[in-house]
Amino acid sequence: MTPENKQILDRINAYAEDVLADIDPQKTPISFQLEKLKPIMQEIADEKGMTLEDLFILYMDLASEASVEAEKRLQATLDDEKDPGFSQIANRLN
Repeated sequence: MTPENKQILDRINAYAEDVLADIDPQKTPISFQLEKLKPIMQEIADEKGMTLEDLFILYMDLASEASVEAEKRLQATLDDEKDPGFSQIANRLN
């Protein structure tokens, strides 16, 4: 992931933490969640000269990539330690 793409993902995720803080993502339709993210996504799209749709696709790709990387780090942590405790795992994921 490029530094610019990481910055985009971080901005959207930070915004999401604020506007989606009080919802249960498992019980809230994706369409509602995306509508809440639309303002920051439109702002970034305008800054980058992209369409909202293109930024949405980029965001989904970046979120997937970040998820895969987090899973790899978790698996590596679990493989490295015979019997890791929760705090050891959490500390290594940062």
